[in-house]
Amino acid sequence: MKILVTGATGYIGGRLVPELLAAGHDVRCFVRDPARLLDRFPGVEVVGGDVFDDDSVRAAMTGCDTAYYLVHSMSDDRHDFRQRDRDAARRFGAHARAAGLARIIYLGGLGEERPRRALSKHLRSRHEVGEELRAGGVPVIEFRAAIIVGSGSISFEMLRYLTERLPVMIAPKWVRTRCQPIAVRDVITYLVAALTLPPDRGRIVGIGGADVLPYCDMMLRYARLRGLARRIVVVPFFSPRLSSYWIHFVTPIPSPIARPLVEGLFNEVVVREPSARELFPAICPIGYDEAVRRALDRYASTGPATTWFDAFDVRALPGEFAGSEQGMLIDRRERVAHASATALFRVFTSLGGTKGWLYADWLWELRGVMDRMVGGIGTRRGRRSATELRVGDAVDFWRVEAYRPPSLLRLRAEMKLPGHAWLQFEAIANDDGTTSLRQTAFFDPRGILGFLYWYSVMPFHGFIFANLATRIVREAEASIERGRMVVAG
Repeated sequence: MKILVTGATGYIGGRLVPELLAAGHDVRCFVRDPARLLDRFPGVEVVGGDVFDDDSVRAAMTGCDTAYYLVHSMSDDRHDFRQRDRDAARRFGAHARAAGLARIIYLGGLGEERPRRALSKHLRSRHEVGEELRAGGVPVIEFRAAIIVGSGSISFEMLRYLTERLPVMIAPKWVRTRCQPIAVRDVITYLVAALTLPPDRGRIVGIGGADVLPYCDMMLRYARLRGLARRIVVVPFFSPRLSSYWIHFVTPIPSPIARPLVEGLFNEVVVREPSARELFPAICPIGYDEAVRRALDRYASTGPATTWFDAFDVRALPGEFAGSEQGMLIDRRERVAHASATALFRVFTSLGGTKGWLYADWLWELRGVMDRMVGGIGTRRGRRSATELRVGDAVDFWRVEAYRPPSLLRLRAEMKLPGHAWLQFEAIANDDGTTSLRQTAFFDPRGILGFLYWYSVMPFHGFIFANLATRIVREAEASIERGRMVVAG
């Protein structure tokens, strides 16, 4: 089939595309920033656009048989997110009918519909999106899932960080709510298997794993699998807002995203009808413990294939780096290394995460704490993989904007700033066999506060950035020397 995938840069979409390719389908990805999929999925057609741009949606659907709709809002920062999600789904459904699509496959959320007002507004929104898609007249297969357990899943990350960091957890009463978590691998299996159903009518299919258990048991079972002694004390006075602030403080998840997650945890999310077993008898979802083990195995090996922070709203970020230094405030450091450009590139593309920043890591951590105190993301999200990078990856409070081996890495700041900031590394080969490292911090100030901020941190830049450049060169040269010793040995 010719398949259109929206949300291919997100957590589920990024894992679904390789499976569709492996099944022999012709895949077209519809994304807002095509650069993020450059060379990521060989053989995939990538088209740029936005679900609110009618022309780009029509062009993306041309010639397709089926579309996966994996687009939704998560943050409470926008009070009109429900209306925006409904509008986007309504447009998409109408265009799907005009384009002659056979079906739309959509991943939503579990939750009792009666009374609907009992659902959190984000779970209500997930159901409303399904209704708007169906209103277009194209059959919709709507899967509804609860917590997705997998490396990089936002719900699982919240549970994991809380359990790992807190020996005694003071928890609200919602931890006693029952849930039917499902492994991310099983979610992907259902999504691919939906293509085998006859596209004659739409269906709503609740999917879940083999276990139904309250959230407190999920945390305690995670702790047991990790060999951690944990205790949960339930108190009645934690509101969703207070809980979201606590999660913001303890985990990498910002409070605007944590709050809708917490509100959804008040609703029991359990599969109550047998359609998944009837339609897909060959799929036997695994239990919670096995799903956790697989997620932990992935963390211990290469890292998650995708993460919750892969997805972001490009309209909320500064535009592409202009490449011009005009109007920028600049801190540039240059060093010459007796090492190849590849060796230098390997060092500066491994910065951040568990490795840190080679010099004064405590100051980088302090900057992250300061950012979190004003509602920013801080450094806790780390990086998806310790050894791999791609455009769009998060690196602590940076985002990879440009990645060109073996010569260029540019990071765009996502911390709270009175302006826009970038940190760029270049490896430039010299005629004498050496390589020049050019490390540049760019800042585009916003008003007088931007200038005051830049000049107030200049003393810290003076030794942090200078020593960072020196350490990158030293580590690259040391790696070359280690390689020579291995060859000599």
